[in-house]
Amino acid sequence: MIKQYDLVIIGSGPAGLAAAIYAQRARLNTLVIEKEMMSGGQVLTTYEVDNYPGLPGISGFDLGTQMRRHADRLETVFAEDEVERIEVEAAGEELQAAEVHAADTKGWKCVVGKKDTYLAKTVIIASGAVHRKLGVPGEKELTGMGVSYCATCDGAFFRKKITAVVGGGDVALEDAIFLARMCEHVYLIHRRDTLRGARSLQEKLFSLENVTVIWDSIVEEICGENQVESLRIRQVKTGETSDLSVNGVFIAVGITPNSQPYEGLVDMEQGYICAGETGETSVPGIYAAGDVRTKQLRQIVTAAADGANAVSSAERYLNGH
Repeated sequence: MIKQYDLVIIGSGPAGLAAAIYAQRARLNTLVIEKEMMSGGQVLTTYEVDNYPGLPGISGFDLGTQMRRHADRLETVFAEDEVERIEVEAAGEELQAAEVHAADTKGWKCVVGKKDTYLAKTVIIASGAVHRKLGVPGEKELTGMGVSYCATCDGAFFRKKITAVVGGGDVALEDAIFLARMCEHVYLIHRRDTLRGARSLQEKLFSLENVTVIWDSIVEEICGENQVESLRIRQVKTGETSDLSVNGVFIAVGITPNSQPYEGLVDMEQGYICAGETGETSVPGIYAAGDVRTKQLRQIVTAAADGANAVSSAERYLNGH
C-alpha cells in the first residue's frame, strides 16, 4: 500500500532537517526522503562553522549530526530514496493503492522515488546543491587523484605538499585557510582582481605566509599521469599561459542546484526554484527551501530559516484544504 503523508520533505540538509523539526512540533504526519546514507548535506564537509549563532567553531560534521539527532528525538520518519519526479495530481490507481477516502481525492501530490512512491498533501523540496565543475581537460580523469571539491574531506592527504584552490568566494577562502594549516604552500587562483569572500576571511587569508593569490587567472587544464602534477593557467588580461606545479587542486567555483527532477514542474531561474521567504513555488502545496531556491544568501542559518518558513506555509495550505 502506498503511504500517505501531510508533508513529504525531500532532502535532509539544514533546510530539510529544520523543516522536519518544525513539522514534527506542528504534529504533521511527515516523511523525510534522503538519497544519501547520512543527513546533513554540504555542511558535513565543512571543517569549521564559525557563523552559526550560539555554536562558534563547531565542525560542520558535528552540526549536521546534532541537527539529525534533534529530528530523531522528535521521532521523525526518514526514508532512504532518490526522488525522480513529483506528479501534481496523483492518479486514480495511486489514490486507490493508498486507500484514500473517496471524499478526499483532491490535492494529493505523488512523489515518485527510485525505490518507492509516496503520496503527500504538501511537499518541501530541500534537495540542496552540488559542487560546480570547471569543465577543463583532466578534471574528470583526475578526480580522486588530486582533484577534489572538498578540502575538509581530502586535505589530510596533502599534508606538507603543494596545493591550489580555484575560486574567490567564501568556500574557496575557507578551503585555502584550512589547507594552509597542513600544506607546505597553497595557491589561490581567482579569475578577477578582487575576492568575493567575506572581509574577515580575506584578512585571515592575507595574513598567511604560505598562501599566494594568483589574480586574474583561470585554469585551462589539469595535468598529470594518474595523479595531479601541474595546472595550465592562463592570465585573462594578457593571455599568457604558464604551468604551476602542484600535488592537488581543490575546486570551489560555486554550486549547481539539485533541481533537475523538478524542471517543468515549478518555475526556475538558472536552475534555482523560484521561491521567496515563504518558500511558496509556482505550484500550490509545493515549497522550496535552502540552497535549491532563489535567494541572496546561501548559508546554514538561512537554510534552517527556510525550512521553518516552508513548514509554516505548508500548515496554512493544509488548514485551507
